[in-house]
Amino acid sequence: MFSIAALVPSPPMLVPELCGRAPAPGADPGDPVVALRTAALDAATALAAVAERWTVLGVGERDGNFGPATTGTFRGFGADVVVGLGPAAVPPAPADVQLPLPVLVAGWLREQVAPTISIQARLLAADTTPAECLRAGAALRAELDADPAPHAVLVLADGAATLTLAAPGYLDDRAAPVQTALDTALRTGSRAGLAALDPALCAELVLDGRAAYQALGGLFAGDPADPRVRTLYQGAPYGVGYDVSVWHPCGQEGDGR
Repeated sequence: MFSIAALVPSPPMLVPELCGRAPAPGADPGDPVVALRTAALDAATALAAVAERWTVLGVGERDGNFGPATTGTFRGFGADVVVGLGPAAVPPAPADVQLPLPVLVAGWLREQVAPTISIQARLLAADTTPAECLRAGAALRAELDADPAPHAVLVLADGAATLTLAAPGYLDDRAAPVQTALDTALRTGSRAGLAALDPALCAELVLDGRAAYQALGGLFAGDPADPRVRTLYQGAPYGVGYDVSVWHPCGQEGDGR
């Protein structure tokens, strides 16, 4: 049964080795990278506390599925940090140097908070229509609800990358209001707000997570009310919108609605 979802972004800087420094206890909590990483780990820990079965949703160049035997490396991002979607096989599977970033980050989070579990990852093509995203999320919900064991969904998605002059996509004056509306929808669990994201505009604003955000809304499409959301982080420290949150279906035990 679907029990919980978490949303995290997928910037490589979540991995300490890619920032030129190893994990260090007592790191400055005011450092935006530390704050984002801490929130992402907290969200993944919330999943691990509820379910040992995880499905990852992300966005890629094309649709794709990745099983627990998948292994990849962050070598292309600056350090040969090898991660997998399941406990290491013996002999270990060769690390895929071209594994999509959302799958790599999902594997890294798994290894940090729940290294004994295995996860499945699904990518939606970046040009998937809103209706198809909604159907994908709803179909996944039905699939997970058919199993009595608790299931978690980890969504990897980034917001607009055009919020400042230093952003990867440079500054686009249209980005700030779109990101603000997205942040509000994510903070409140607004399914209508997520469904309203315009694919063409999001592509122009380098809002790469659009399809995953809309699939996240689809997970809750059949519920009588919007989900309860606990937001752990919202910000754009490097000109890219990042959101970290934990989502529960309405009416779930402990929901409070």
